[in-house]
Parts: sequence; C-alpha cells; structure tokens
Amino acid sequence: MGHGGNVIEELTADHREVEEMFGRIKATTGGGRELRDLVDEVTIELVRHSVAEEQYLYPAVREHVPGGDRLADKEIQDHDRVEEILKELEGADADDPRTGPLLQRLMDEVTEHVRDEEDNLFPMLRQACSAEALDDLGDKIRRAKAVAPTRPHPSTPNTPTASKLLGPGAGLVDRARDFVTGRGKS
Repeated sequence: MGHGGNVIEELTADHREVEEMFGRIKATTGGGRELRDLVDEVTIELVRHSVAEEQYLYPAVREHVPGGDRLADKEIQDHDRVEEILKELEGADADDPRTGPLLQRLMDEVTEHVRDEEDNLFPMLRQACSAEALDDLGDKIRRAKAVAPTRPHPSTPNTPTASKLLGPGAGLVDRARDFVTGRGKS
C-alpha cells in the first residue's frame, strides 16, 4: 500500500502492483473463493489508489500543469468508469457468467489509464513541480491511502474536498466490514 518515494514513484509502484494482481487473476484456473479473493484484493488497491489521486494528485495537476483542468477531468472520468465496474464486480459471484467480461473490461480500463498517466501526466507533473513538491505529494498520497475506503462508492462525490471529508469515515466503515468478513486477508 505504501511504497515510499515521491508521488510519481509511489503511484508507479501501485501500478506495477495492480498489474501483478491482474496477472494472478488471468492465471487463475478456477473460480470460486480464489478468484473472489483476488478480485477483492485488486478492488481494495484500486479504490485506495483512486481516492488518493483524487484528493492530492489531480488538484496538483490542476494547479501546476498547463491544461491541468482538462487532464484531471479526463483522469477522474477514467476513475468513474473503473469504480462502476468495481461496483458491478462486488455484487457478482466469482462463478457468475458476467464476472469474466467485467474483469476484462476492468483490466482494459485500468491498463489504458495507467499508460496515459505514466506516458503523459507524470512527465508533465515532473517538469512542473520541484522535487520537494513531488516528495510532499508522495507523503500525502501514502497518508490518504492509509485511511481511504476499500470498497467502491460510485455515488460519493469525487471532489477533493468531499473525498477528504467523507473518505476517512467511509474507509473506517469499509475496514470494519472487511475485518468482520475477512475480506482482503488472502
């Protein structure tokens, strides 16, 4: 969940972690509990990552990167699509015939989003911000992920202010539910 380094290093490490999870999902031969655990694991990571980006990365992009409003809006739209897919997956059994196509859509959406961030947004941010600012953002991202929700909440506003106000409470409730159900402990 927390890797260390500046914001770009932190988020890139998250991206590699999610890619590794996708590889494990693709390699899964059975469904059932094993697949459900992997879907829960990737959901937890993606939700935490998205919330942290919406709280700190995209406001920094808006502030420092030329054309940042347009870029941030596009990235948030990507998150909205991913969160809708995650919500559908949350309600589907691992053996449900919808699960395979939903997982493929999820992997396609996330892979495209990651490519866009790493090829376009991160280089622009690196050029626009000082090393100290990038380090500070990395610290904020790690703190945000530590208290972020672990389940998709597509109806929750994704503005930085709403996310900072509602996120820790939703995160606390989600982690309590996870503890009781054993979710994310695989």
